[in-house]
Amino acid sequence: MKVGFIGFGEVASTLSVGLMENGAEVYTCIDGRSTRTRNNILQTGVETYPTYKELAENSDILISSVVPSKAIEVAEMVGKYSKGIYVDINNVSPKTVVDTLDKIENGKTVDAAIIGSVFKNGVNVNVIASGSFANEFADLKNYGMNITVVGSVNGQASGIKLLRSSYTKGVSALLFESIYHGYKMGIDKEVLKYISETECPDFIESAKSRIISAAFHAHRRSEEMDEIVEMLSGKQDPVMAKGILDFFKILGENIKKPEKRPTDYNEIFEYLMKIKE
Repeated sequence: MKVGFIGFGEVASTLSVGLMENGAEVYTCIDGRSTRTRNNILQTGVETYPTYKELAENSDILISSVVPSKAIEVAEMVGKYSKGIYVDINNVSPKTVVDTLDKIENGKTVDAAIIGSVFKNGVNVNVIASGSFANEFADLKNYGMNITVVGSVNGQASGIKLLRSSYTKGVSALLFESIYHGYKMGIDKEVLKYISETECPDFIESAKSRIISAAFHAHRRSEEMDEIVEMLSGKQDPVMAKGILDFFKILGENIKKPEKRPTDYNEIFEYLMKIKE
């Protein structure tokens, strides 16, 4: 099985390692990639093609894992070259995913979405999929992936993902804001302790991870919330979703993404307090 990845961030690199460990051949393209991404590709041991045309032509399954704003663009780039199954695994709205997959001329498309943390779960992270070729994509379960088919129509998987995502990002935003202000008052540990009394036993460690992820992925999450607001906009104004979008936009503007994921939320809060001085 030859699996290609367009984009090579945390999702693609983590899934690639797991797929290769389970016997799949994994490829990507280095054309136009940054030095940081090229180094990441080298470290994982993934094979490369010099052009996206060759990547698309030679992949049995081609997975698009890019920032939401690039989803349609990359589909247009490889649409006429894709020979196998094209999978959009980006955090985009059902409308965007349908528009994206319409660019793939052979019609072999899948709407997929990651449910949970790739950072924590690796290749075993829960992936849901819909579309007429979802069952064929689910064959990657033989190579270590954890895929559940949830429907036969493109847009169903992304709809589930975004509605869930709106909830989890809202919780993360509120948690970040509450603990940050607790930190400024010198009571952040106490706030976490007393919130944990009404939550699950491992809440404190989970909360710390949420705070770090909110800052580390703030820009990407603001793009994802753009998609959610678009999906929810209609007769009833998505007030909560718009507030979450504003939160991540402001956080992304204030924090420059570090090379490595922080291990302690104190690093993030100290940085924010310094730039506010």
